[in-house]
Amino acid sequence: MIAWLDPHDPFPPVDRALGPDSEAPGLLAASADLSPQRLLIAYRQGIFPWYAQGQPVLWWSTDPRMVLRPEDFRVSTTFRKTLRRVLDNPAWEIRIDHAFRETMVDCATTTRPGQHGTWITEDVIHAYTALHRRGYAHSVESWYAGERVGGLYGVSLGRMFYGESMFARRTDASKIALAALCAFLGGQGVAMIDCQQETEHLASLGAAPVPRAAFLAHVREAANAPAIVPWYFDKSVLRRWTTRNEQA
Repeated sequence: MIAWLDPHDPFPPVDRALGPDSEAPGLLAASADLSPQRLLIAYRQGIFPWYAQGQPVLWWSTDPRMVLRPEDFRVSTTFRKTLRRVLDNPAWEIRIDHAFRETMVDCATTTRPGQHGTWITEDVIHAYTALHRRGYAHSVESWYAGERVGGLYGVSLGRMFYGESMFARRTDASKIALAALCAFLGGQGVAMIDCQQETEHLASLGAAPVPRAAFLAHVREAANAPAIVPWYFDKSVLRRWTTRNEQA
């Protein structure tokens, strides 16, 4: 049985999340509240929302937790060549927070194999847009010839970044945005990007699971570090990957 949270109720301890033998490993609590303040409290405690249309807001703390260390972002020989072409071609741009809400909408409407519907409902878009206005949520967007062709969004607290979703309308467009994000965050002293749940796609990008206890210990320190200011970069950060030793 999980806890129901009224608007001013604190989250229960994360060790009360449902265990690996349950139907919903990592499920911690439910609520009707998805306010910006509730979201900030959740992220600082290593908790994230994920639910389907028509469900209450479901709050999770998975064990293990999937994370991507920026320096572990996987750049193949082929993708390194792609990044060089992006750097050389002025039609390609990386824009930050240029179209935050639209990026969320594109993440919500992108068709994904094995996925029916989306958890990025209008209520979710409204809540994260409010976080964006307060400077906590950001989009990293890949633009080609004046068109937004891919991107991602997430939440930045201190020196911690919580990735939420990506989309692409052109081959590798979301991966290019992620490459730029990892290059920027690595240079800002961010050691870990929260990817939440383990998937083969995330593993192919270099993400790996870590025990929840280790993840939470890192979050407690990183999320309370000084914020990244200014939160801005362009495609020039991709040079971090084009000059490194090649990976298979």
